[in-house]
Amino acid sequence: MLMDWLLETNEPWTRYRVRRDLLGQAEDDSAVVLARAMMLAHPQVQGLIVKAASWPGGALRRHNDASHPLNALSVLDDFGMRQDDPGMSMVVESLLAHQSPEGAFQTLLNISTAFGGAGQDQWSWILCDAPTILSGLLAFGLNQDGRVQLAVQHLLSSFRENGYPCAAAVELGRFRGPGRKSDPCPVANLFALKTLSLLPDQMNSPAAQAAGSALLECWERRVEKKPYLFGMGTDFRRLKYPYIWYDILHVAEVLSRYPYLHADARFREMLDIITAQADGAGRYTASSMYQSWKGWSFADKKHASPWITFLVLRMQKRITS
Repeated sequence: MLMDWLLETNEPWTRYRVRRDLLGQAEDDSAVVLARAMMLAHPQVQGLIVKAASWPGGALRRHNDASHPLNALSVLDDFGMRQDDPGMSMVVESLLAHQSPEGAFQTLLNISTAFGGAGQDQWSWILCDAPTILSGLLAFGLNQDGRVQLAVQHLLSSFRENGYPCAAAVELGRFRGPGRKSDPCPVANLFALKTLSLLPDQMNSPAAQAAGSALLECWERRVEKKPYLFGMGTDFRRLKYPYIWYDILHVAEVLSRYPYLHADARFREMLDIITAQADGAGRYTASSMYQSWKGWSFADKKHASPWITFLVLRMQKRITS
């Protein structure tokens, strides 16, 4: 059976999340406690904590750099790490150390002069990295921290009627991403919507509704309108993890967190494309991968991945609950 396969995997992070999110077992259930303890002790998870704690780990030059600590942070968030887990306090302190006057948490960036940047390392923020830091801090349990609340308010004040634009700190000067200035940025809306899903009182906010609508409209108009860097063709439809950039698994995961979007035909179409990729046993295999994550089941195109299978099953469970 599929559930037996998931519970017998050698991935404790998968066993932990399956028990919590698919089986609904309590955090203090003995099997959940054991799975979580094994996850925390696992060498690969320990490696992720070390990676995240190396923040900033060098300047971020492109936002889909899979090897950057920003993405180790994102995976720890997905696994369910908390601020009081061993090693996580150093991660949290590093992330909180750099915050802009506007409220957004900063990343060490190096933006080429060809894109309007200074071509040198500087602490700053763009809407395609700041929400990932905020999302991690919220997931780790820092909802009530004043600095985190300031970042939340900044995110809530940054959307427009048609969603989140490509926005950046004033010190980045002429930098702006591709597309027209009035266009919503697909990936900024994706990361913003993901972050807002961790704030129960913002799930139906104007910001969340605008971001969700922007993502669904991008899908609906994918043939007639193809935003530079954010096309939704063959590559977009491949199953890929971690959730680093703009692809179908990432978009569907975030949209699935919003119950009022479950009946939307555009979201359902994306989910159908994903579920059509299951094998005869209902398992899912990565059809694209990040080389820097080689060694994880979700970066193996030859064998079914328990983690990707779990992610798809959790989306399906959300829309039937």
